[in-house]
Amino acid sequence: MNPRILLVTVSLGLSLLIGLVVSRRNVPVAAENAKPGGKIRIGLSLDTLKEERWQRDRDRFVEEATRLGAEVLTQSANSDDAAQMRDVESLISSRVDVLVIVPHNGEAMAKGVRAGKAAGIPVISYDRLIRDSDVDLYISFDNIRVGELQAQYLVDQLRGRKARLVRIYGSKTDNNAVLFKAGQDRVLQPLIDRGDLEVVFEDWALDWKPENAKKIVNAAITAKGRNLDAILASNDGTAGGAIQALTEEGLAGKILVTGQDAELAAVQRIHRGTQAMTIYKPVSRLAARAASTAVAMARRQVIIANGAVNNGFKDVPSILEEVVVVNRTNILETVVRDGFHRAEDLK
Repeated sequence: MNPRILLVTVSLGLSLLIGLVVSRRNVPVAAENAKPGGKIRIGLSLDTLKEERWQRDRDRFVEEATRLGAEVLTQSANSDDAAQMRDVESLISSRVDVLVIVPHNGEAMAKGVRAGKAAGIPVISYDRLIRDSDVDLYISFDNIRVGELQAQYLVDQLRGRKARLVRIYGSKTDNNAVLFKAGQDRVLQPLIDRGDLEVVFEDWALDWKPENAKKIVNAAITAKGRNLDAILASNDGTAGGAIQALTEEGLAGKILVTGQDAELAAVQRIHRGTQAMTIYKPVSRLAARAASTAVAMARRQVIIANGAVNNGFKDVPSILEEVVVVNRTNILETVVRDGFHRAEDLK
Protein backbone atom coordinates (compact mmCIF):
# COMPACT_ATOMS: atom_id res chain seq x y z
CA MET A 1 0.00 0.00 0.00
CA ASN A 2 1.39 3.39 -0.93
CA PRO A 3 2.11 5.68 2.01
CA ARG A 4 -0.26 8.61 2.45
CA ILE A 5 1.41 12.03 2.37
CA LEU A 6 -0.13 15.02 4.09
CA LEU A 7 1.22 18.37 2.89
CA VAL A 8 0.91 21.03 5.54
CA THR A 9 1.10 24.66 4.40
CA VAL A 10 2.67 27.07 6.88
CA SER A 11 2.23 30.78 6.32
CA LEU A 12 5.63 32.47 6.42
CA GLY A 13 5.34 35.03 3.68
CA LEU A 14 6.76 32.35 1.39
CA SER A 15 5.00 29.01 1.37
CA LEU A 16 6.71 26.25 3.35
CA LEU A 17 5.46 22.74 2.77
CA ILE A 18 6.19 19.92 5.17
CA GLY A 19 5.49 16.41 3.92
CA LEU A 20 4.16 14.26 6.74
CA VAL A 21 4.80 10.66 5.75
CA VAL A 22 2.40 8.48 7.66
CA SER A 23 4.22 5.25 6.88
CA ARG A 24 7.85 4.52 7.81
CA ARG A 25 9.02 4.81 4.20
CA ASN A 26 10.21 8.26 3.20
CA VAL A 27 8.85 9.51 -0.10
CA PRO A 28 10.68 12.33 -1.92
CA VAL A 29 8.67 15.48 -2.58
CA ALA A 30 9.96 18.12 -4.98
CA ALA A 31 11.23 21.38 -3.47
CA GLU A 32 9.21 24.52 -4.05
CA ASN A 33 9.68 28.25 -3.53
CA ALA A 34 13.43 27.98 -3.05
CA LYS A 35 14.97 31.03 -1.45
CA PRO A 36 17.05 33.09 -3.89
CA GLY A 37 20.81 33.52 -3.47
CA GLY A 38 22.44 34.86 -0.35
CA LYS A 39 23.97 33.22 2.66
CA ILE A 40 21.57 31.47 5.01
CA ARG A 41 21.73 32.41 8.69
CA ILE A 42 20.45 29.95 11.30
CA GLY A 43 19.77 30.96 14.88
CA LEU A 44 20.54 28.14 17.34
CA SER A 45 19.20 28.74 20.85
CA LEU A 46 20.41 26.16 23.38
CA ASP A 47 19.20 25.63 26.92
CA THR A 48 22.69 24.83 28.20
CA LEU A 49 26.20 23.81 27.22
CA LYS A 50 27.13 22.45 30.63
CA GLU A 51 26.52 18.84 29.60
CA GLU A 52 28.73 16.88 27.20
CA ARG A 53 25.65 15.95 25.18
CA TRP A 54 24.84 19.52 24.17
CA GLN A 55 28.41 20.41 23.27
CA ARG A 56 28.35 17.51 20.83
CA ASP A 57 25.03 18.64 19.34
CA ARG A 58 26.24 22.21 18.86
CA ASP A 59 29.55 21.22 17.25
CA ARG A 60 28.00 18.75 14.80
CA PHE A 61 25.14 21.11 13.93
CA VAL A 62 27.54 23.97 13.17
CA GLU A 63 29.85 21.69 11.21
CA GLU A 64 27.08 20.41 8.94
CA ALA A 65 25.41 23.80 8.48
CA THR A 66 28.76 25.34 7.57
CA ARG A 67 29.41 22.55 5.07
CA LEU A 68 26.08 23.43 3.44
CA GLY A 69 27.05 27.08 3.19
CA ALA A 70 25.07 28.45 6.12
CA GLU A 71 26.16 30.59 9.05
CA VAL A 72 25.05 29.60 12.57
CA LEU A 73 24.54 32.12 15.35
CA THR A 74 24.62 30.19 18.64
CA GLN A 75 23.29 31.24 22.03
CA SER A 76 23.23 29.30 25.32
CA ALA A 77 20.87 30.32 28.13
CA ASN A 78 22.45 28.46 31.06
CA SER A 79 19.05 26.95 31.96
CA ASP A 80 17.42 30.36 32.46
CA ASP A 81 14.02 30.96 30.83
CA ALA A 82 14.34 34.75 30.77
CA ALA A 83 17.84 34.54 29.33
CA GLN A 84 16.70 32.14 26.62
CA MET A 85 13.87 34.46 25.62
CA ARG A 86 16.37 37.30 25.32
CA ASP A 87 18.57 35.02 23.20
CA VAL A 88 15.69 34.27 20.85
CA GLU A 89 14.79 37.96 20.56
CA SER A 90 18.44 38.72 19.78
CA LEU A 91 18.51 36.08 17.05
CA ILE A 92 15.30 37.46 15.56
CA SER A 93 16.83 40.96 15.58
CA SER A 94 19.84 39.51 13.77
CA ARG A 95 17.46 38.57 10.94
CA VAL A 96 18.13 34.85 10.92
CA ASP A 97 16.29 32.79 8.31
CA VAL A 98 15.38 29.92 10.67
CA LEU A 99 15.26 29.50 14.44
CA VAL A 100 16.30 26.17 15.97
CA ILE A 101 15.44 26.05 19.67
CA VAL A 102 16.31 23.57 22.43
CA PRO A 103 13.96 24.95 25.11
CA HIS A 104 14.81 24.98 28.79
CA ASN A 105 11.09 25.21 29.50
CA GLY A 106 8.94 23.72 26.77
CA GLU A 107 5.90 25.75 27.82
CA ALA A 108 7.59 29.09 28.42
CA MET A 109 9.28 29.01 25.01
CA ALA A 110 5.90 29.15 23.25
CA LYS A 111 6.44 32.91 23.52
CA GLY A 112 9.62 32.53 21.50
CA VAL A 113 7.76 30.65 18.77
CA ARG A 114 5.16 33.40 18.59
CA ALA A 115 7.90 36.02 18.28
CA GLY A 116 9.60 34.09 15.51
CA LYS A 117 6.40 33.56 13.58
CA ALA A 118 5.47 37.24 13.94
CA ALA A 119 8.81 38.06 12.29
CA GLY A 120 8.17 35.57 9.48
CA ILE A 121 10.83 33.14 10.72
CA PRO A 122 10.12 29.39 10.77
CA VAL A 123 10.89 27.60 14.04
CA ILE A 124 12.27 24.11 14.60
CA SER A 125 11.90 22.58 18.06
CA TYR A 126 15.07 20.54 18.54
CA ASP A 127 15.20 17.48 20.81
CA ARG A 128 12.70 18.97 23.30
CA LEU A 129 9.18 19.79 22.21
CA ILE A 130 7.93 23.35 22.58
CA ARG A 131 4.42 23.10 23.96
CA ASP A 132 1.20 24.93 23.04
CA SER A 133 2.63 26.71 20.02
CA ASP A 134 2.49 26.77 16.24
CA VAL A 135 6.03 25.40 15.91
CA ASP A 136 6.79 24.27 12.37
CA LEU A 137 8.79 21.10 12.95
CA TYR A 138 10.01 18.88 15.78
CA ILE A 139 13.29 16.97 15.40
CA SER A 140 14.18 14.52 18.14
CA PHE A 141 14.42 10.90 19.13
CA ASP A 142 11.41 8.74 19.93
CA ASN A 143 11.35 9.72 23.58
CA ILE A 144 8.42 7.50 24.54
CA ARG A 145 10.52 4.63 23.21
CA VAL A 146 13.49 5.76 25.32
CA GLY A 147 11.41 5.39 28.48
CA GLU A 148 10.05 2.02 27.38
CA LEU A 149 13.56 0.68 26.75
CA GLN A 150 14.84 1.90 30.12
CA ALA A 151 11.98 0.27 31.98
CA GLN A 152 12.03 -2.94 29.95
CA TYR A 153 15.74 -3.38 30.61
CA LEU A 154 15.10 -3.28 34.36
CA VAL A 155 12.16 -5.67 34.09
CA ASP A 156 14.26 -8.13 32.08
CA GLN A 157 17.14 -7.94 34.56
CA LEU A 158 14.86 -8.42 37.57
CA ARG A 159 13.64 -11.66 35.96
CA GLY A 160 10.17 -11.65 37.42
CA ARG A 161 11.12 -11.33 41.08
CA LYS A 162 9.34 -8.82 43.30
CA ALA A 163 11.42 -5.68 43.44
CA ARG A 164 11.72 -2.31 45.16
CA LEU A 165 12.35 0.61 42.83
CA VAL A 166 13.34 4.28 43.13
CA ARG A 167 12.34 6.46 40.19
CA ILE A 168 14.23 9.66 39.32
CA TYR A 169 12.46 11.72 36.71
CA GLY A 170 14.06 14.61 34.83
CA SER A 171 13.26 18.28 35.04
CA LYS A 172 9.55 19.10 35.16
CA THR A 173 10.11 21.97 32.73
CA ASP A 174 11.44 19.60 30.04
CA ASN A 175 8.69 17.94 28.01
CA ASN A 176 11.09 15.09 27.25
CA ALA A 177 11.12 14.18 30.94
CA VAL A 178 7.35 13.76 30.76
CA LEU A 179 7.68 11.59 27.65
CA PHE A 180 10.37 9.39 29.23
CA LYS A 181 8.11 8.86 32.25
CA ALA A 182 5.15 8.03 29.99
CA GLY A 183 7.20 5.38 28.20
CA GLN A 184 8.43 3.94 31.49
CA ASP A 185 4.86 3.84 32.80
CA ARG A 186 3.69 1.79 29.84
CA VAL A 187 6.04 -0.99 30.88
CA LEU A 188 5.96 -0.64 34.66
CA GLN A 189 2.34 0.11 35.50
CA PRO A 190 1.00 -3.43 34.93
CA LEU A 191 3.68 -4.80 37.28
CA ILE A 192 2.97 -2.10 39.86
CA ASP A 193 -0.76 -2.85 39.66
CA ARG A 194 -0.11 -6.57 40.24
CA GLY A 195 2.14 -5.86 43.20
CA ASP A 196 5.20 -7.34 41.48
CA LEU A 197 7.00 -4.01 41.58
CA GLU A 198 6.94 -1.45 44.38
CA VAL A 199 7.98 2.15 43.73
CA VAL A 200 9.25 3.06 47.18
CA PHE A 201 10.31 6.61 46.29
CA GLU A 202 10.05 8.95 43.30
CA ASP A 203 10.78 12.58 42.52
CA TRP A 204 11.72 15.04 39.77
CA ALA A 205 15.34 16.22 39.50
CA LEU A 206 15.29 19.98 38.97
CA ASP A 207 17.20 20.99 35.81
CA TRP A 208 18.49 17.41 35.49
CA LYS A 209 21.23 18.21 38.01
CA PRO A 210 23.18 15.23 39.41
CA GLU A 211 23.22 16.78 42.88
CA ASN A 212 19.42 16.83 42.88
CA ALA A 213 19.32 13.15 41.89
CA LYS A 214 21.75 12.39 44.73
CA LYS A 215 19.41 14.12 47.18
CA ILE A 216 16.52 12.00 45.92
CA VAL A 217 18.42 8.75 46.51
CA ASN A 218 19.64 9.97 49.91
CA ALA A 219 16.04 10.75 50.86
CA ALA A 220 14.85 7.36 49.57
CA ILE A 221 17.41 5.46 51.65
CA THR A 222 16.64 7.55 54.73
CA ALA A 223 12.89 7.01 54.35
CA LYS A 224 12.75 3.44 53.01
CA GLY A 225 16.05 1.82 53.90
CA ARG A 226 18.88 0.26 51.90
CA ASN A 227 16.90 -2.70 50.59
CA LEU A 228 16.54 -1.47 47.02
CA ASP A 229 16.72 -3.43 43.77
CA ALA A 230 16.87 -0.74 41.11
CA ILE A 231 17.00 2.99 40.41
CA LEU A 232 15.30 4.11 37.23
CA ALA A 233 17.25 7.30 36.46
CA SER A 234 16.06 9.10 33.34
CA ASN A 235 19.47 10.25 32.08
CA ASP A 236 23.17 9.74 32.70
CA GLY A 237 23.57 12.90 34.76
CA THR A 238 20.93 11.83 37.25
CA ALA A 239 22.34 8.29 37.16
CA GLY A 240 25.70 9.73 38.18
CA GLY A 241 24.15 11.54 41.13
CA ALA A 242 22.32 8.38 42.17
CA ILE A 243 25.50 6.30 41.98
CA GLN A 244 27.36 8.87 44.07
CA ALA A 245 24.75 8.39 46.80
CA LEU A 246 25.00 4.60 46.46
CA THR A 247 28.80 4.76 46.64
CA GLU A 248 28.61 6.60 49.96
CA GLU A 249 26.37 3.81 51.24
CA GLY A 250 28.60 1.02 49.92
CA LEU A 251 25.87 -0.04 47.48
CA ALA A 252 27.35 0.97 44.11
CA GLY A 253 27.25 -1.97 41.71
CA LYS A 254 24.75 -3.83 43.89
CA ILE A 255 21.68 -1.94 42.66
CA LEU A 256 20.67 -1.63 39.00
CA VAL A 257 20.83 1.95 37.71
CA THR A 258 19.62 3.07 34.28
CA GLY A 259 20.64 6.09 32.27
CA GLN A 260 20.45 7.82 28.90
CA ASP A 261 22.71 9.78 26.49
CA ALA A 262 25.73 7.44 26.55
CA GLU A 263 27.94 10.11 28.10
CA LEU A 264 31.57 9.04 28.51
CA ALA A 265 31.36 9.03 32.32
CA ALA A 266 28.27 6.82 32.12
CA VAL A 267 29.86 4.36 29.68
CA GLN A 268 32.88 4.21 31.99
CA ARG A 269 30.53 3.41 34.90
CA ILE A 270 28.91 0.67 32.80
CA HIS A 271 32.36 -0.73 32.01
CA ARG A 272 33.17 -0.73 35.76
CA GLY A 273 29.80 -2.21 36.71
CA THR A 274 28.26 0.63 38.75
CA GLN A 275 25.70 1.59 36.08
CA ALA A 276 23.69 -1.08 34.30
CA MET A 277 22.79 0.57 31.00
CA THR A 278 22.31 3.76 29.04
CA ILE A 279 20.42 4.77 25.93
CA TYR A 280 22.63 5.72 23.01
CA LYS A 281 21.08 8.51 21.02
CA PRO A 282 23.15 9.08 17.87
CA VAL A 283 23.29 12.85 18.38
CA SER A 284 25.77 13.34 15.55
CA ARG A 285 23.22 12.00 13.09
CA LEU A 286 20.39 13.98 14.70
CA ALA A 287 22.33 17.26 14.76
CA ALA A 288 23.46 16.85 11.16
CA ARG A 289 19.90 16.13 10.07
CA ALA A 290 18.63 19.15 12.02
CA ALA A 291 21.20 21.37 10.31
CA SER A 292 20.37 20.13 6.81
CA THR A 293 16.66 20.45 7.57
CA ALA A 294 17.12 24.01 8.82
CA VAL A 295 18.94 24.90 5.59
CA ALA A 296 16.14 23.32 3.53
CA MET A 297 13.57 25.21 5.56
CA ALA A 298 15.40 28.49 4.98
CA ARG A 299 15.21 27.75 1.27
CA ARG A 300 11.49 27.04 1.61
CA GLN A 301 11.89 23.49 0.38
CA VAL A 302 9.56 20.61 1.14
CA ILE A 303 10.64 18.61 4.19
CA ILE A 304 9.76 14.96 4.76
CA ALA A 305 8.66 14.06 8.28
CA ASN A 306 8.20 10.49 9.50
CA GLY A 307 5.69 11.20 12.26
CA ALA A 308 3.75 13.76 14.24
CA VAL A 309 3.72 14.67 17.93
CA ASN A 310 0.93 16.66 19.57
CA ASN A 311 2.18 19.67 21.53
CA GLY A 312 -1.19 20.75 22.94
CA PHE A 313 -1.80 23.15 20.07
CA LYS A 314 -1.46 20.90 17.04
CA ASP A 315 0.06 17.71 15.68
CA VAL A 316 3.57 18.93 14.94
CA PRO A 317 5.23 17.30 11.90
CA SER A 318 8.17 15.42 13.38
CA ILE A 319 11.42 13.76 12.39
CA LEU A 320 12.15 11.06 14.98
CA GLU A 321 15.39 9.08 15.08
CA GLU A 322 15.81 5.62 16.62
CA VAL A 323 17.75 4.88 19.83
CA VAL A 324 19.87 1.94 21.06
CA VAL A 325 20.24 0.23 24.45
CA VAL A 326 23.89 0.05 25.55
CA ASN A 327 25.13 -2.22 28.35
CA ARG A 328 28.42 -3.89 29.19
CA THR A 329 28.04 -6.50 26.45
CA ASN A 330 27.68 -4.21 23.43
CA ILE A 331 29.74 -1.08 24.15
CA LEU A 332 32.22 -1.88 21.39
CA GLU A 333 29.50 -2.64 18.82
CA THR A 334 27.62 0.62 19.47
CA VAL A 335 29.25 3.77 20.82
CA VAL A 336 32.83 2.72 19.99
CA ARG A 337 32.05 1.45 16.48
CA ASP A 338 30.21 4.70 15.70
CA GLY A 339 33.15 6.77 16.91
CA PHE A 340 31.08 8.27 19.71
CA HIS A 341 33.72 7.17 22.25
CA ARG A 342 37.18 5.63 21.94
CA ALA A 343 37.80 2.20 23.43
CA GLU A 344 40.91 3.45 25.26
CA ASP A 345 38.82 6.07 27.08
CA LEU A 346 36.38 3.61 28.60
CA LYS A 347 38.51 2.39 31.51
